[in-house]
Amino acid sequence: MALKYKKNSLAIIIPMLNEEKVASKCIEEVIKEIKKIKNEVLLIVVDDGSRDKTSNILKIKSRKYKKELVVLTHEKNLGFGGALQTGIKEAIKRYFEFYLTMDSDLTNPPIHIHEFIEAMRPNVDCVKASRYIKGGGVENVPYFRQIISIAGNFLASKLFNIEIKDCTNGFKMVRLKLLENIEFKEKNFSIILEELYYLKKKKAKFSEIPNTIHVRKNSKSHFKYTPKIFYDYFKYVLKSAFA
Repeated sequence: MALKYKKNSLAIIIPMLNEEKVASKCIEEVIKEIKKIKNEVLLIVVDDGSRDKTSNILKIKSRKYKKELVVLTHEKNLGFGGALQTGIKEAIKRYFEFYLTMDSDLTNPPIHIHEFIEAMRPNVDCVKASRYIKGGGVENVPYFRQIISIAGNFLASKLFNIEIKDCTNGFKMVRLKLLENIEFKEKNFSIILEELYYLKKKKAKFSEIPNTIHVRKNSKSHFKYTPKIFYDYFKYVLKSAFA
């Protein structure tokens, strides 16, 4: 039996791990934008086993914003992918029609939430933020990271063949009915490509909006360039190309 999603409702999912320097500002800025939206919107923060003051900050914020904020807690760190899976399952359980995920460090400015909502049409299932279309870009990102990203996304875009130029950007909005009953395997950032793989299999329709990524200023990135992460990313690119 198909679930009945609440029309135009949106869950904003933010995984957090040891983000005591930015957690409070992140919550305040996201909820500031939520209050401007007419439709039902809920912020779901997944505390992924934090060992600093993040958990205490989130408890205080959840008491302050009882209607706008839900905090889910992992006792042990399950990784970005594990946290995102928890958030997605919660959003589906609450019958939200869409979910949007963004970074906790505000490298994805919350003001862009409105652009995703405007770009999501009845014939669109996934809106991705893109550094590689007109109006997008990067600022203060180390050169070697830019080269890796440009080369990787060029290859992924060609092999996925879904008219998306920025496949690895995790700032996105997705129609949740397409993720029903999918059991994601990836616990790290490669869930971004795994999700894209499943969305393509379900013949999802894609769109992009321009996005400029800035380097973190007040916290440390949890993304690591390792052989395993490259393998985990591109196995879905290859699976998609030869499916």
